[in-house]
Amino acid sequence: MTTFSDLGLAESLLRAVAAEGYETPTAIQAAAIPHGLAGEDVLGIAQTGTGKTAAFVLPMLQRLAADGRKPEPRTCRALILAPTRELAAQILDCIRAYGRFLKLSSTLVVGGVKAGPQIKALTPGVDILVATPGRLLDHMGEGVVRIDTARVVVLDEADQMLDLGFFPAIRRIMAKTPKTRQTQLFSATMPEAIRALAADFLKAPKEVRATPVSKPVERIAQRVIETAAEDKRAVLTDILRNEAQGRTIVFTRTKHGADRVAKHLAQAGLPAAAIHGNKSQNQRIRALEAFKSAETRILVATDIAARGIDVDGVEHVVNFELPNVPEVYVHRIGRTARAGANGIAISLCDPMERKLLRDIERLIGKTLLQASPAPSNGLPRPGKPEGSKTAPTRRRRRKHSPRRVSDAA
Repeated sequence: MTTFSDLGLAESLLRAVAAEGYETPTAIQAAAIPHGLAGEDVLGIAQTGTGKTAAFVLPMLQRLAADGRKPEPRTCRALILAPTRELAAQILDCIRAYGRFLKLSSTLVVGGVKAGPQIKALTPGVDILVATPGRLLDHMGEGVVRIDTARVVVLDEADQMLDLGFFPAIRRIMAKTPKTRQTQLFSATMPEAIRALAADFLKAPKEVRATPVSKPVERIAQRVIETAAEDKRAVLTDILRNEAQGRTIVFTRTKHGADRVAKHLAQAGLPAAAIHGNKSQNQRIRALEAFKSAETRILVATDIAARGIDVDGVEHVVNFELPNVPEVYVHRIGRTARAGANGIAISLCDPMERKLLRDIERLIGKTLLQASPAPSNGLPRPGKPEGSKTAPTRRRRRKHSPRRVSDAA
């Protein structure tokens, strides 16, 4: 069995890893850390929850500490780009946890908060800068920070940055970094656009992989409840009252949908916090902290906002609406069954979402729909035994169709 010490990490980092309660590296860590320590470019395929943050943070910390240089004013020695504020904040937390025994500075640059404190933190220079592309470009344009001294650059969740339209910004940012940099790119999926980006910015990269995105962990029990779109809120309320009584994340496709679901749950006596792109950074932080501390047990989230949610102890994930992209389903349900625990994923599927469900089943290689349609009162019927060949009950066609237009999260 590979240990962290086998990977060549310094004693100070081994102590920090042990203090965090980790004994053995994950597959992506064992594969990526040696290449990172050697200064090689890395192309990593790993979904959220596989430990990929430590896979690039640990070698970065070791290389910067061994170099011993100090950052120049208004510069950084390493740059990490992330698609969302929450993920960027989570990465910074990891840097400070693993670097607790090192004298390295780090700071966060994201939108949604006042720029003043960020400018103040950047003025003396920092060892590691974690940023979202938009706010970083703003600071670069105003002369607040230069990145031409960055020895290491990491692009995290590259597929999500592609979905958010960040690639033009990333190209502008990367053009300002030194050609001699070490570059690491991590993505849960590897479409052609990501391959092209990697070809442009990485030099002879070492490709490392963790569990394929198409295969959810076996510890997650998955099931689908068929219901009419107008009955979904009643079904959800019933699930949260009678089954999912622990920490639960409910996913919607849109920001307004998240707000409507959270409001409905509150009216039903089930207080829930909503987290999405229309919320201010402080609102998102408060909602996430309340969820982490179990002050609020239900979090309603959009996919983009949820990329930074890494909370142990999530017992249930409920897909109030199925995602338009099949891979997103795997990301969603991966919020449960963390740290070796078991989890349950429940998806509500209306007639208009049948094609989305088939796409998901094709991706994961598993049939999920084994339950009878829900009755008209919105409450789910017990599922049939696996392998049952009984034909589903014929249902009257509903005139109402759910909205299918997604907005940004």
